[in-house]
Amino acid sequence: MTRFPTWAARWCASPILALILAAAVAAAEAPAPLPDWQEVIRRSPYWESQGMHGNLTTIRRWVLAGEAYCEDEERHILFDRRATFVGYIENEGSPEANHRKINHERRRLAAEGRTDAWVAGGRDRIGYPFVLACKQPDARLADALARYTGEDEGARLWGTWDGMRVGTRDAPVSLHQAIRQVYDDRLARGRISLPSHLLSTLAGKVIIESGGRQDAHSQADARGVMQLSPPALNDCELDPRFHFHRLAQIDCALYLLEQNHRNLLPAFHTRFGHLPEDKAEALYDMLLLQAYHGGVGRVVDLLTDPKLDAAARYFADYHHRFTAGDVALGLVFHNLGRNRLGFASLYYVTDVSIATEAACAAVKDLEGCDGQRMAVSRRLSAGDGSPEAD
Repeated sequence: MTRFPTWAARWCASPILALILAAAVAAAEAPAPLPDWQEVIRRSPYWESQGMHGNLTTIRRWVLAGEAYCEDEERHILFDRRATFVGYIENEGSPEANHRKINHERRRLAAEGRTDAWVAGGRDRIGYPFVLACKQPDARLADALARYTGEDEGARLWGTWDGMRVGTRDAPVSLHQAIRQVYDDRLARGRISLPSHLLSTLAGKVIIESGGRQDAHSQADARGVMQLSPPALNDCELDPRFHFHRLAQIDCALYLLEQNHRNLLPAFHTRFGHLPEDKAEALYDMLLLQAYHGGVGRVVDLLTDPKLDAAARYFADYHHRFTAGDVALGLVFHNLGRNRLGFASLYYVTDVSIATEAACAAVKDLEGCDGQRMAVSRRLSAGDGSPEAD
């Protein structure tokens, strides 16, 4: 048996070296990476969606509000298939260096048993654990909320549209007030039948999609305060002169939501009509906004298509184990990579929920906020559970 010199024995017993050796052993024992991130999704049982909405809300709030581990925006955070935060990296000097560092962290987390699998990612390749960049300049929740509420006076508006007059030059109104006035007018004329509790979710949609900016123009060519695509604007028969007109945009968005509402409601009732009223209402609001974001046909398919509805059938049978947010996310998560469903669809529901919560806290007369305000109260009384940034 080989004997180590005394100095070597003392050195090996040092706490620092023990950590180094442990890290080396852990790296050596990392499992082989899976070939594809979708394999992680397909291995995930439906029950793992329990608590997913709360978990994802926590880390998306860090990104949108620059909190906790995203207080320093020069970081990437990693999370697992239940949207549980598992680690972060400090950014390197280039995207390629970041990818290498993130993959090293993925392997380390798997070696330590903090995740049960890992997938190497890259510039055009999704890896696992999943990753989010803290630096997202377009996600300025506080600024967007100020535009919606009118606290930012430059975002207030006035004008006329299709028989309506909203505000005046001397007394412009907030975007919140304008949306409510257009909604009331269209409801009174019988043009829409949308329930008023959707107004809070619509507020969240505006805050997230356009930040309340009249001139918002996305890379996908979505335009204006309601981020309407050219086909959507054509469906509303809007002259190009009015594509960025805020009242015209609100009117068009309500029209499109009404069409989606009529197409989605029957399928929703068939699958989830037995849910308690409050849960059904909350879930329906989220799915209707998901339909606005990605197309109503895609959401109906999640509820009815035999190739895609397995998750919906499971959640319908065991709904008492999940929140409405868990179900809305689970329907998308367990079908990621299918039917053109990507992570943007997963984040969308959560981000709108965060913005809706913020709008409900800021505006007293926003309908549909009772559940949101109760959720905020419970979170604040219990603490939000967010760890402090290192």
